[in-house]
Amino acid sequence: MMPKLQKIGIIFWSLIFGFWSLASFAQENSTEYVNKAWALKGEGKLAEVHKTCDEVIAKFSSEADRLAGTLTAFPPQQEESAYKIMDDVAICYFINGETFRDEGNFDEAVKTFEAVIKKYPYAQAFDPSRGTFWSIKDTSQTVINEIKGQAIEETWEVEKDAAIELYDKGQFPVDYSKYGQFSGLGTKDYKYEIKDPIGLSKAVGEGIFPNTTSIKFDPEFIKIKKDLSSVEHWKVLNGRNYKTAFYKWNIAPEPQGVRQFYIADILERSGPIEQAIKSYYAVLVHFPKEYGWTYWHTPWYIGKASLYRIKYLLREHPELGLKLEGASIQIENGFDNDIRNDVFIVNPGKLVKINLWDKMTCPKVDICLTKPRKLGKIIQTRGGDKAKVVKYENGDWQILVDNKPFMIKGITYGPTKVGESPDKGTQQNWTLQDINKNGIIDAPYEAWVDLNNNDIQDVNEIAVGDFELMKEMGVNCIRLYHQPFKINKEVIRQMHAKYGIYVILGDFLGKYAIGSKAPWNPGTDYDNPEHRKNMLESVKEMVLEFRDEDAVLIWILGNENVYGVACNADKKPESFFKFANEAALLIKSLDPKKRPVAIASGDTLYLDVFAKNSPDIDIFGANCYRGKYGFLDFWDEIKRTADRAAIITEYGAPSIAKSYSMAESENFQADYHKTAWVDICCNSAGFGAGDSVGGIVFEWLDEWWKAYAPFYHDKKALFAGPFLDGYMHEEWLGLAGQGNGKNSPYMRNLKKAYYMYKNLWN
Repeated sequence: MMPKLQKIGIIFWSLIFGFWSLASFAQENSTEYVNKAWALKGEGKLAEVHKTCDEVIAKFSSEADRLAGTLTAFPPQQEESAYKIMDDVAICYFINGETFRDEGNFDEAVKTFEAVIKKYPYAQAFDPSRGTFWSIKDTSQTVINEIKGQAIEETWEVEKDAAIELYDKGQFPVDYSKYGQFSGLGTKDYKYEIKDPIGLSKAVGEGIFPNTTSIKFDPEFIKIKKDLSSVEHWKVLNGRNYKTAFYKWNIAPEPQGVRQFYIADILERSGPIEQAIKSYYAVLVHFPKEYGWTYWHTPWYIGKASLYRIKYLLREHPELGLKLEGASIQIENGFDNDIRNDVFIVNPGKLVKINLWDKMTCPKVDICLTKPRKLGKIIQTRGGDKAKVVKYENGDWQILVDNKPFMIKGITYGPTKVGESPDKGTQQNWTLQDINKNGIIDAPYEAWVDLNNNDIQDVNEIAVGDFELMKEMGVNCIRLYHQPFKINKEVIRQMHAKYGIYVILGDFLGKYAIGSKAPWNPGTDYDNPEHRKNMLESVKEMVLEFRDEDAVLIWILGNENVYGVACNADKKPESFFKFANEAALLIKSLDPKKRPVAIASGDTLYLDVFAKNSPDIDIFGANCYRGKYGFLDFWDEIKRTADRAAIITEYGAPSIAKSYSMAESENFQADYHKTAWVDICCNSAGFGAGDSVGGIVFEWLDEWWKAYAPFYHDKKALFAGPFLDGYMHEEWLGLAGQGNGKNSPYMRNLKKAYYMYKNLWN
């Protein structure tokens, strides 16, 4: 007979499971309605859109209202799913409002948008094409402003720096062996045990573990201590009030390693470089296994980031006369999202004085700090006679074109006219676009540079075209996909013949459900025979259509598929990489020129799975945004794990940042690109890891549609990232701008980064 207590337990958990099941069922149903409403809107069935949205509002608004009443801010990351019903109801209000607008019923549209703003101010929608959430309230207000014809200009005040004046600087550098004992250096058993905490605290100084005392006596801290309680530590982090940020982060409720890293970051931006280096080094010594999470919920290893920031700062400040010797952090099983299986092999290294030769080769320079090593004979060849990837005796990789070394100096080119948007189905095919009907394709041949930034084409500002501007910059490749628009082959033929620019031509391989013919939700399934058949047919079409084109240099597969978004490569990476290899073999069987095949993955996520399952892909490429310090251990990880030629298929930074002037922001963008390119060069054949074959800048031209309103150059921060103000402003990634937009698609404002590349690449 079952004990009474056990019966009660079963009844309790049955009730809990029942409530959970009902909630899950309701959420699933509400989401299904939303997906249906979006689909109907795309098909233009506007009456059915209203009917579907009204059903959601009627069925789920009471629960949505309850959830809205519990919020005073947006839900924390990773907790968004608990508010899905509220979000779905708010989205249906939004879809209804857009539909009223499309029908010309502007009064009802404004009324609907105002209702959602009032009822659900913290509702948000997930945009799978970008992998980000957007505020329904903010976007609704944007549409209201568009309808009313009101200006939606967002203005930012440029802040002044509030610098840190340290009360206790300690020593520099610090010899940790005097105050404790290292053990297990270079192994998974690494440990540092403090023997003299008082002596070490005195040596490291204020803000550096284990010194928790100095700050209590800092006069500036004492002065503002009471005010710090109202300061949010994450919000103050990326501003220019470094003083407040420094003191707040010393008492912030974060793990010690995370806190130490951001204290170092604040110190670095404020100016006390020696203290910043000590702070980063403290992470290596005490917290090398600490981690955080990126916006995309992939692990972010703080120890690794600290190591490369130290190297960067020592290179940028040769006057310190130091180098970091012997430092290494390797993470076994670190290419997936599961931190539980990570094994850290750690050696924090040591800050040592540089010798005479180092001093001779260590000025603040733009090129590599060492002489190239000998490559030896070619021992492996991948590709054909025209273009191939080769491996040398010393293990380095290189691309040869016509048997001459070739470094990819690429850029993503997609000149979207202001006002057009793929989200709204209005984006046109730039390879065919001829708005002025003069028989000349617009952007490639008729773009002109606004030399005095007056948004007017003056008599001396003649049309030269983007192809000419890119040629002058030093571009030798553009990245282009044969989907979703059909490419005008004559344009790419002229681009290659006249301007010497090749095409790296790609197939999305089911990303965004493109090519697989799968529905957007749940998207491409790499185990689905029908999806696989459709994708291989898409790849086949690409190769058969373009295999005889001299402009095509390399084939490329996918675009960050491992992050998911209308495909399940994130959940089935082995299936994806096996299929990608199958696609590569198909390309090689169809292409008589045997061009190399690359993949465009997402950073090094699942790199080990790629290495095991894609032996016939010649180049490992990845979109990679790691900050102004270069690509850190990207090249070394590929050399160790995949032993393949490597390319950055996408990198860049916005030219705008909150609290900073346009000049400061453009300087940051240029410096970011400069460091990235130097890192790419200094890991090419003969240098560093020796596997880099180039990089592809993202992107040529600012795109105005990415934050929703395609007629407005939005300054909105879309997600957190390693940029000047800590956020990605995705509409400002171009090396060229479009001014006030009125002369789009013709006018170009060339930014500082353009001229930086013009110098470096030529």
